[in-house]
Amino acid sequence: MNEILMQIDGREVKAKEGMTVLEAAQSIGISIPTLCYHEKLVPFGGCRLCLVEVESGGWTKLVVSCVYASEENLVVRTRTEKIDRIRSTLLELQLAHAPNSPQLQDLAKEYGADKDRFEKEASFCINCGLCVRYCAEVKNLNAIGFVDRGINKEISFIPEIAAKECWSCKECFPLCPTSYIQAAYVLTEALSFPRATTETLLDE
Repeated sequence: MNEILMQIDGREVKAKEGMTVLEAAQSIGISIPTLCYHEKLVPFGGCRLCLVEVESGGWTKLVVSCVYASEENLVVRTRTEKIDRIRSTLLELQLAHAPNSPQLQDLAKEYGADKDRFEKEASFCINCGLCVRYCAEVKNLNAIGFVDRGINKEISFIPEIAAKECWSCKECFPLCPTSYIQAAYVLTEALSFPRATTETLLDE
């Protein structure tokens, strides 16, 4: 496999062909924050938190590092005043939905985000899509999906599938950066398949 010579934060990096900028940075221990990325999943680029600045052919632009492919002689900057300001704003928007998320709070502290900047709309879900994509791409179960669109978009378990598959799985739970998925499952379990829950408890 061919190697690509590039530069990240002033350090020379030999990236493997096909690597994204995020993967190339991780390969030399440079941390770029993400909320919707998982190494087992097809890159999504939804949270935009992994935004970086790249310079190629005399042009400079902001790109989402989890989906942007490494290029020969590419110059990457992962922390600039502009990038930090954008990440801070993105985190402030996420905190309006999930103000008690430890992961968001830690990132807010690092980037100086004000958790009270925006009015709270506590849905507790930030639509990172990790649970939906993991269930579909890794488990091939499709027990959870997105419903509606735009600002009304939210995740929802498919009761018919969840009642059979989720009790013994729950691998999506630790992926959730806000712990919303656990609460959504408990609610779905109580409302949609209480009989299955009762039978499971009786069998224990």
